[in-house]
Amino acid sequence: MIKTIRVDQLQMGMYVHDLNCDWLEHGFLRPRFLLKTETDLERIRRLAIRELVIDPDKGSDVSQTPPLTESETASAPPPSGKRQPTTLTDERVQAKRIHQEAIGVVSGLMADVRLGQQIDLERANPVIGEMVDSIFRNQDALLGLTRIRNMDRYTFEHSVNVTVLMVSFAHSLELERALIHDIGIGALLHDLGKILVPSEILNKPGRLTEEEFAIMRGHVVHSRDILAVAPGIPTAALAVAAEHHERLDGSGYPDGKAGAQLSRLGQMAAIVDVYDAITSDRVYHKGMEPPLALRKLLEWSPHLFDPRLVQQFIRCVGIYPVGTLVRLRSGRLGIVIESSREGLFQPVVRVFMDAKHRRYLAVQDVDLSRQRKGLEERIERVESPEQWRINPEELLRMHC
Repeated sequence: MIKTIRVDQLQMGMYVHDLNCDWLEHGFLRPRFLLKTETDLERIRRLAIRELVIDPDKGSDVSQTPPLTESETASAPPPSGKRQPTTLTDERVQAKRIHQEAIGVVSGLMADVRLGQQIDLERANPVIGEMVDSIFRNQDALLGLTRIRNMDRYTFEHSVNVTVLMVSFAHSLELERALIHDIGIGALLHDLGKILVPSEILNKPGRLTEEEFAIMRGHVVHSRDILAVAPGIPTAALAVAAEHHERLDGSGYPDGKAGAQLSRLGQMAAIVDVYDAITSDRVYHKGMEPPLALRKLLEWSPHLFDPRLVQQFIRCVGIYPVGTLVRLRSGRLGIVIESSREGLFQPVVRVFMDAKHRRYLAVQDVDLSRQRKGLEERIERVESPEQWRINPEELLRMHC
């Protein structure tokens, strides 16, 4: 049972349920977490809050002393049922294979739909299971691959990217693993109906006419109908596919659902689908850099999206998502390779260039959350990879 305590009662080993302040103020990656380090304890004490909420069922209670030390929490075994985390380097090998397999599965299932065949969910289940496992071990490996884009394979890659993002999103909300799997199924198959849209409309480089847009919007109905008759389709998967173009204010399609009519999973899918779409290069527009896209989601959230879900999605992917090119205070350029360990503004950055002198440097990974006093780096702004003629994929693949 959760309880409210004073900040001065907070101890190591407690499970923080609610910090009673906006996420931009506290900067922690997740809204709920086990307090393991003195650094995090000190950060919370510096916040402008007097009370916070803990969950004694998941951590220590006020009456339980002494608190865990940092060394004890570091060596403690993981909670039962959770998978051991892996390093980014180790997980990236598995992630790349899983990503390619997922693209193949989507391509194959769309081919079945084109031929009028019923889809076989058993083709999707194994790769979704592997994807969920990978996200649980180290989500940054698969999230980094969502930045690798090929315009000619947009429909397939978009489906896989939405799956990675939805599974990560659901994991950050601490949903049950079985539900996360079902969400992944819906995300992978949410755009199956696009294969029934004429290619001249699907890939039109200019603005669609009203008639063409009506045909395009029909892909959601196609997807819903295809999945509704698929044996064993989970309810959660159907909600993801059927509602990913609905909007909170009722302006979406195909049913114009609004507010409480929308499922939580459908609202999550809407956020993720838009984020991946607006960060992708298409024949008719240049993709935004992720931080700008996240800012747009916040701007749209009062009307189109649930603001709380948008904030949680940003916590999940980070203010500076994996693959973002950034300029540091020192004038060096780097690619974000891992999400923040201590806060949203302090990711791990792979530094490779002196921007002032346009000179390449020895590649170095810098964890902005763990620096010596007096030598602190920070991100000053986001840069355009195209302007610097940088390929983020090559830097993400590089070993230091």
